[in-house]
Amino acid sequence: MNRVTVSIGSNIERDHHVRICLDALHATFGELAVSRVFESEPVGFEDGRNFYNLVAAFDCDWTVGELQAWCKRLEFANGRSKNSTKFSPRTLDIDLLTVGNLIGMQDGVELPRDEILHHAFVLQPLAELLPDATHPLTRQPYRDLWAKFRSTEQQLWPIAFSWEPHS
Repeated sequence: MNRVTVSIGSNIERDHHVRICLDALHATFGELAVSRVFESEPVGFEDGRNFYNLVAAFDCDWTVGELQAWCKRLEFANGRSKNSTKFSPRTLDIDLLTVGNLIGMQDGVELPRDEILHHAFVLQPLAELLPDATHPLTRQPYRDLWAKFRSTEQQLWPIAFSWEPHS
């Protein structure tokens, strides 16, 4: 079993799509650890609505390819277009951050995801959720990586959001 972390983002019907994603993750993988939800300004977008971003962690024995395919199916089932441009509004964006301590290209996915070290909307929720876990490449705890992170470009703030798994 590997500890898997995913980042979840949405800027279209944000509450609805984040809940759908968490429900699907729970139904498929069981117990989830979930960070607080943060609202953030879009990064790289010329014009766009603010995102909700969070990180979820779960244990799984699937391959990276199986996990990636599952994430893409859920995105497409919730209105994501296969032809959407990189910086366009998203109903749902699910990215594999880490799968255990795997590093490098795995089934066409680069692990750990580079965004962990470059985007506050990924690193802050990850550091709050798993402060003592270590980044597979730097071997530094996420808590320490967040403490050193400096960016004035990325504004984000926690929001009131609650989710409970369905029994």
